[in-house]
Amino acid sequence: MTSIGELCDHVRSHVKPSDRPNDICLSLAHVSPRRLTLTAQTGGRAADSRSAKYSFRSGDILYGKLRPYLDKAVLATNDGLCTTELLVLRPRQGVSGRYLVCVLHTPSFLHHAISGTTGAQHPRTSWDHIRRYKVPICGYEEQEQIASYVWKIESAITTNLCLIEQGRRLAASATDALFGDASHGVIDASFVSSNWPTASLGDLCTGPDLVSITREGDRTIEYVDVSSICRQLLRISSTTRYLLREAPSRARKRIRTNDVIFATVRPKLMRIAAVPSTLDNQVCSTAFCVLRPNTALVDPRFIYYAVQRRRFIQAVGVQEAGASYPAVTDRVILEQLVPVPSLGTQRRIVDTLDAIWRTIGQSTRKISILEELRKRVLLDAMSAEVLNDR
Repeated sequence: MTSIGELCDHVRSHVKPSDRPNDICLSLAHVSPRRLTLTAQTGGRAADSRSAKYSFRSGDILYGKLRPYLDKAVLATNDGLCTTELLVLRPRQGVSGRYLVCVLHTPSFLHHAISGTTGAQHPRTSWDHIRRYKVPICGYEEQEQIASYVWKIESAITTNLCLIEQGRRLAASATDALFGDASHGVIDASFVSSNWPTASLGDLCTGPDLVSITREGDRTIEYVDVSSICRQLLRISSTTRYLLREAPSRARKRIRTNDVIFATVRPKLMRIAAVPSTLDNQVCSTAFCVLRPNTALVDPRFIYYAVQRRRFIQAVGVQEAGASYPAVTDRVILEQLVPVPSLGTQRRIVDTLDAIWRTIGQSTRKISILEELRKRVLLDAMSAEVLNDR
């Protein structure tokens, strides 16, 4: 067995973005969970950043030390700059970068990384901790053989991610058309009317429901924070379990089945989700505006789609305030007007959009199957017994 620290070096080359203004600059948000590489055209420009960054090279591995349960580790295919929340790991001679990034996605490594986190509100692991993780010894050719299996699976995952992205664009266009926000639509929407009455979200949804630390502090909760939202699928993809009294101070808003949560921090990023029944009576961050629709007036899914409209996001986005963490208040969200057709028409709109999202869901399920296959391949590959038998 050998350690991660013997396979790669932790590179800490600090750079001022102003010294390399045209370079790509990556934040944690640019690194997708469970992926091996960055998506195409990912990243901003260094010129738009002010704080010091790390420099990385093509072939380096970028590992997200903040909230390691998000499983963020990618192989860089070009040079650039990145946030200091990403560890830059440079494979040593005779070590395959493709293999090493696979190791960082194994379930046992994920467990190891999480076990070394410190900090309640912003849990981080560290290089000093993860470098101790033990890996079975194998030569470069065998590393590449293992990596080739995993990267074929990754290629199939990427194909389905592209299908999801195409579906998302169709869903966005259809949403605009069905809500009467587009001059022409991609589908027949003869029931769309520009004369629908409007109402504010505050009139259609009830106010916030806060949990009580005094009365509920000893119960275990599933906590939803902003990073829990999958922006690609607009759903809650992960939660963190806490005793309520030990949860982050922002864990205060109760969520119920069919609530719609809308992140007020950087609202243009569209971190939006409908709360599933599995998370009924759980807790989300105060960084969300929780919309609990009055079902006598509006279908909950109608609200979920209404706040995805480009017109809605633009109207909210122009009211952002704050430099480091641009955000809007709950009041800004609740004051927004939305069209309110009859419940029957609302359900027809919801049914149409749900049908589009079901096709997206098919690719999502394929990705889940492929990720499970990848997990099994990695479990097999990291078995010293299997390696020794080859």
